[in-house]
Amino acid sequence: MHQNSSLSAHVSRTIVTNAYVVTVDAADTEYPSGFVVIDGKVVVAVGPGQAPAWAFSGSPAPAIAARDGAAGAVDSGTGTGTSTSTVPVNSTPHDSRRATVTVVDAGGHLVTPGLINTHHHLYQWLTRGYAQDSILFDWLVSLYPLWSAIDADLVEAGALGAMAVAAKSGCTTVADHHYVFPSGSGDILGGIVRAASELGVRIHATRGSMDLGRSQGGLPPDFAVETIDAILAASDQAIDQYHDASPGAMAQIALAPCSPFSVTADLLTESAALGRVRGVRLHTHGSETVEEDAFCQTKFGKTPTQYLEDLGWLGNDVWMAHCVHLDEHAIGRFAATGTSVAHCPSSNARLAAGIAPVPGMLDAGISVGLGVDGAASNESGQLGTEIRMAVLMNRLRAGADGMPGRRAIRMATMGGATTLGRDHELGSIEPGKLADLAVWKIDGVEHAGILDPVAALTLGSLPPLALLLVNGERVVENGVLTRVDERVVANAVAKASTTLQRR
Repeated sequence: MHQNSSLSAHVSRTIVTNAYVVTVDAADTEYPSGFVVIDGKVVVAVGPGQAPAWAFSGSPAPAIAARDGAAGAVDSGTGTGTSTSTVPVNSTPHDSRRATVTVVDAGGHLVTPGLINTHHHLYQWLTRGYAQDSILFDWLVSLYPLWSAIDADLVEAGALGAMAVAAKSGCTTVADHHYVFPSGSGDILGGIVRAASELGVRIHATRGSMDLGRSQGGLPPDFAVETIDAILAASDQAIDQYHDASPGAMAQIALAPCSPFSVTADLLTESAALGRVRGVRLHTHGSETVEEDAFCQTKFGKTPTQYLEDLGWLGNDVWMAHCVHLDEHAIGRFAATGTSVAHCPSSNARLAAGIAPVPGMLDAGISVGLGVDGAASNESGQLGTEIRMAVLMNRLRAGADGMPGRRAIRMATMGGATTLGRDHELGSIEPGKLADLAVWKIDGVEHAGILDPVAALTLGSLPPLALLLVNGERVVENGVLTRVDERVVANAVAKASTTLQRR
């Protein structure tokens, strides 16, 4: 058993027991029958067998008995997923640190860290089903006019719908790349941050941008781009308004010029400089398709990686989406500079972009996370299913043993946390880390009898989500969102999608 020695005991406690616990710690520790103890927002103990007596009694962990805090009650759950009960513990003037304890009997369940989505375009939830048989460039050209009519209200409705589906598939943290800001469209980033807060998930929103219109040799139409001055001013303002650099942050901002074929070299250079002065991360698309490679070779005489590195866009504060067509030199440069990658297998298949050399990246020491990508190129919107997709797709290129299931789970958790710069507090179930957990039901007809419980998630159909915790708070319970009415969300998405289509 591991236990934390630096947390306050004056908090509500949740004990998850009898579960198959996949910690994704540095040693890949797993407990076939284990427990997790959560005090408030933080994991304080994890180990094999039953939780220790102090956990059930409501007493502080022995090593943290001298710390102060504030106790709070946790409501017991209901439903047919995990079995929960509340154990009241009486407080006395002599020991005011005892807490009300909620016990979650997770027998027949798999517990993993909450999944981390490293690349999304949430607004695209409103434009699913378009250009169904197109490659990336044709798909973009067909959708740019529609996207140029979005506004803050429409994006907020779409973002809530997209994140709701991601959460129901085990996702606790979402990185969103938003790069379309029509004139007069309102506070789009504010709407995205509000939607995440309403749902209860973490958001890494990006102030994306495009300034290279078609008349200047770019792919997007001129009406879809902004000026550099406007972009930099809006980027600075977004950091001021929405970036929280404190521990346990629920919202952070990164800067994200869209791609080599939609932004100028000046914008890339100045955005990187601004981001580094302000201490935020940088994100863009890179090496997604052969057409992008050809564009860069024709326009710049370089590969995308060479071009981006020359502009300061490789580094341990940078993560790039896709990287399907990285050659050995590019993989070496990513590894040497600490640049991370968001792997989006379903979207890459939907747009026939290719199979990214992910095993080679991982073997080289590159941090790789999983991403849903925009729902217009991955209508599912589920992050949990990307684990299985990553396993299967990468085996087509690397062989049957080229992508073990546990390696894919690590990408979806610790890989994502590292990619977003949050590996010190997210991505694994360890004492001292934030209590973002997914509890999967694996004893139902879909998964009962699978030899390895982890394979239920990595190779089977997506297991039902019995419980999703963010900061120790329930966001999904027995497959149902706890903070929003799913029917209201669905109706709002349908209305927003129709409104956008008619503009």
